Amino acid sequence: MRSIEKTDVPEANTNEIKDISRRKVLISGAVMVTGMSLARTASALSTFRSDSTTTKGKSMSHHLDSPIARQDLRLDITDLYVFRGETGTAFVINICHSIGKPPITGYHPEGMYEFKIDLNGDAVEEVTYRLTFEERDAQGKQKYTVRRISGKEAVDPHAAGTVVAHGITDETVTTPSGLRTWAGHAGDPFWIEPDVLHAVGHAFQDGTKVDLAGWDPSKAHNLFAGHTVYSMVLEVPDAELLASAGNNRKIGVWAVATLATDAGGWRPINRFGLPMIWPLFTQYNEDLGDRLNGGRPADDYATWGNTLAKKMAAVVAAYGTSEDPETYGEKIAHRMMPNIMPYTVGTQASLGFAEWNGRTLTDNAPDVMFSIAANTPIHLGIGRESVTSKPRKTFPYVPVAV
Repeated sequence: MRSIEKTDVPEANTNEIKDISRRKVLISGAVMVTGMSLARTASALSTFRSDSTTTKGKSMSHHLDSPIARQDLRLDITDLYVFRGETGTAFVINICHSIGKPPITGYHPEGMYEFKIDLNGDAVEEVTYRLTFEERDAQGKQKYTVRRISGKEAVDPHAAGTVVAHGITDETVTTPSGLRTWAGHAGDPFWIEPDVLHAVGHAFQDGTKVDLAGWDPSKAHNLFAGHTVYSMVLEVPDAELLASAGNNRKIGVWAVATLATDAGGWRPINRFGLPMIWPLFTQYNEDLGDRLNGGRPADDYATWGNTLAKKMAAVVAAYGTSEDPETYGEKIAHRMMPNIMPYTVGTQASLGFAEWNGRTLTDNAPDVMFSIAANTPIHLGIGRESVTSKPRKTFPYVPVAV
């Protein structure tokens, strides 16, 4: 395998919170960027920044525009899942990965977490489910509120929406309409093999084959085995989810984590749709990772489609698996952009080679996305058997934290 280039990591101020999220992990002195660094994210996110003069409560920390505030792992979305639940469509956001050893765990009380849902295929949300959390109490619990914002207001971070649920962490809430929600500490159902991950990142950065020379598949291991996350799970009945969708059952979903600003606005920190986009294209191009995280899905292809298409075309050309690598790259870029997870409500979810239709907690996203992007089989050598705590079959579905 090609050697991993060592990156110098500057010494952090002793008063700073270090940014070592699941998206940026130090291994043997080398920096593995599986996505992007939150420290640099918000500076690139001007598209959605609000200049509102609305003021927050007196408890505001007044340090929210600083790099330290934006590095908070409680705002680092690690995964998004959408699948058929027991009573409706289940949506899951995972944050605050234990591999980063966050000094403060749980949910940011001055942030908000949103499930964005497009009902008509225009890559603009018609429904937003927003979760906001209070400070931890003496027992470490956090109360939270779930709001539904629909119609034109769904894009507005200031829209009040309608409160649909109140809850407290680690307890299931069921509303009269049948909506269910849960938030709490959970096992991470995701798996990744670090050597393969590094090699894939180099290939798509350098335009080469994935160099796994010297890698022993028999020694493949899950970097995230035994690690935990903080999950937010929402299960929405079909009648509520599709109330304004007519006969259409095809939706598009993405997640956004947003931080309050000192000026009274909101600054988006993370945006997540399809899995593995950052590991494929930004491990060694953090600036691209920052920029991919900004803007809105409707503008994704116009802004980044050509960049991603060229990266895939170069790898496909290196493998010689297409007579026209450029056209192949363009077609897959069109599948990836806008960066939204498609799902047909009421169907079995599957993120696989045949289709991208939601994502279950056990779908093999790395093998699928790496292989499709390269137009050649790329295997991690591990699968869901490498996950320490398995997903539950009943609500809230996410693994128990062990």
